[in-house]
Amino acid sequence: MAESEEEVDVLVQRVVKDITNAFKRNPNIDEIGVIPCPEARCNRSPIVLVENKLGVESWCVKFLLPYVHNKLLLYRQRKHWLDREALVDITCTLLLLNPDFTTAWNVRKELLQCGVLNPEKDLYLGQLALTKFPKSPETWIHRRWVLQQILDQFLLSDHLTRTLHQEMRVCSDAACRYPSNYNAWSHRIWVLQHMAKGNGKVFHDELSSTRLWVSMHVSDHSGFHYRQFLLKELITEHYQTSASATINGSSQHWSSTLPSSGPHQHSCSQTNGELSGAEAANEDDRQLSFTTVLQLFQQEIELCSDLIQSFPGHETLWSHRRHVFYLLNQWRREHQCSSRGDNNSIHLNDCDPGMSEVSPQSYAGREESVNGQNHASEPMELDRVSLPNPHDSKRLKRGVLLPGTPTLTSEHSFVNSILDSCCNPEQRRFAVAYKKWLDTVTGLQS
Repeated sequence: MAESEEEVDVLVQRVVKDITNAFKRNPNIDEIGVIPCPEARCNRSPIVLVENKLGVESWCVKFLLPYVHNKLLLYRQRKHWLDREALVDITCTLLLLNPDFTTAWNVRKELLQCGVLNPEKDLYLGQLALTKFPKSPETWIHRRWVLQQILDQFLLSDHLTRTLHQEMRVCSDAACRYPSNYNAWSHRIWVLQHMAKGNGKVFHDELSSTRLWVSMHVSDHSGFHYRQFLLKELITEHYQTSASATINGSSQHWSSTLPSSGPHQHSCSQTNGELSGAEAANEDDRQLSFTTVLQLFQQEIELCSDLIQSFPGHETLWSHRRHVFYLLNQWRREHQCSSRGDNNSIHLNDCDPGMSEVSPQSYAGREESVNGQNHASEPMELDRVSLPNPHDSKRLKRGVLLPGTPTLTSEHSFVNSILDSCCNPEQRRFAVAYKKWLDTVTGLQS
């Protein structure tokens, strides 16, 4: 054990060098940790590298952390000079032990802007820090800054796709390591908003991939809040593409009604026929999109029902169900306002008196846009449920509601079945509260 200040300096410098050498020997380290060890047992390095795991014996942390901390502060105060390589090593060691030290991240920002560091290396360091400190807010903040630099540098490339998938894995790992990790889920939302805006396939994939996760973490509200965000984004995407298709259809209809005479009359009438076919195609796309949204709500309500029955007494599940049904009811009412005067509106009132008249005209077929490039969408599967079925649009044209679509009546039936069969007092309390909410809030809106 070191006793003098000189011995401490020698010890810490050796440990910092050992950490740097460990990353050089194994660039695939995927986890860090502190090994409980009150005292140095023998004259050997306190840095332990086993396979892809890096450990630091706890006895040296009380010497190592203050040393690198003071060195960096002296450098920022211009009282001590450090070259770029030393800065990289010291900030790396410091952030692995204390990732919430903002000054160290700021120094690495400067090094990155100078070209000393590349963004991938900084993302890798943050990923390692999150294995030990999965909720570290400064790490997530710095990570978003680095991602913004990557976005500015790589506007259209496969590099963004790889980075997007990597960020999803990092967020999932951090969410598993720390329950209700709000910082991790918020970062995941930010990544989708900035790196996958308008890419419906990514949002659908996320909705599908997080289904199993929330089923295994039924008390984690942050995970369910993330699914609520995905639903809202998907609905917004369908609404925007529907509005665009409606405008295009209207312009085509206007051009088809222009008067024509003389030798061009035959060609104009032929064009009119082509435009009628295009309008029919737009109508089919709108019906198909409407079916997609209804199936999204149906699947989410079914997931809530399964989890509530399988894991009674979890308020998070009831809160999520309430939010999903509120979104569904709000979406129906918005379509009622946007579809007034439309002869093809769907009357849901015949199936459920508590719901409003809804029109499929406000939603259109999906077209993915990845960083400004459009890609034709294809039906995909969400947990073995095909999305959507083209034949369902014909039933919508006839005014028939899709089987299993959540309604106010079906919600009351579900709550009554829970109250009749449950023995859990918490489950009963949440069910009663949800039933009151249906009567007082949703009932007033109908």
